Amino acid sequence: MSQRKSDRFRFLVRAQHPDGVIRTYRTGAVISGTGTWDRPYVPWYPGQFLGRQLTTRDFPEPRDFAGQNVLVVGGGISAVEFVILLDEAGARPIWSTRTPPRWRDSPFDVTWGRDVERRVAERTRAGLPPLSVVATTGLPRHSRFEPALQAGVLTSRGPISRLTAGGVEFVDGTTEAVDAIIWATGFRHSIGHLAPLRVRESTGGVLMADDDVSVVKVPGLFLVGYGRSASTLGATRAGRRAAQAAVRVTVGDPELVLG
Repeated sequence: MSQRKSDRFRFLVRAQHPDGVIRTYRTGAVISGTGTWDRPYVPWYPGQFLGRQLTTRDFPEPRDFAGQNVLVVGGGISAVEFVILLDEAGARPIWSTRTPPRWRDSPFDVTWGRDVERRVAERTRAGLPPLSVVATTGLPRHSRFEPALQAGVLTSRGPISRLTAGGVEFVDGTTEAVDAIIWATGFRHSIGHLAPLRVRESTGGVLMADDDVSVVKVPGLFLVGYGRSASTLGATRAGRRAAQAAVRVTVGDPELVLG
């Protein structure tokens, strides 16, 4: 993808269609709605685990792990939910977090969600890369979590030191044999295809306008699924705003150049 000087056709977009043919378009606006789902993040650790490893998007039925020792890595809501689901399904979950879990008494409701979005927006409007939800707000102490907290199921073993062929060694020197590892360690934004536009700031993030969809550095480019709109609800609202903004700046329909 590249940017042109013409107001009518600012962008030259090369896209590979399902039939394998590369087609090139000229257009006045681009909405990038790639989000994060295709870029799960798995941190590197010394050693090698030879058992089953999954990320959040690969998680199957909890009952598939019944009777197994399962290491859940991550300090966010998804990791907490996996620990609880695995315990309820008869597995033996082991929870690992880099830092002690930060439990908050704030309710897990719409207000909490809006607070998450607000804090994320503060960073993206400053050109800073978004942080994870848990890094932004901590973990809400939901009533669903209480039995697991009281039973000690949601007790973190702390950070990982290294992986072994059949398990893991923690920083405190203890080891555990595990059958599977679930990496609930978040996602990274999928914006590599925008590299030719040089959208990143020196701070590492993309500077977003106050509408949270317009890229300040590249007029006519809109991101849906970045920063504040990375949540399902946020993406729905952002998609509407991006579509309306794209219509306002576009003069004429996209032109097929090649293909």
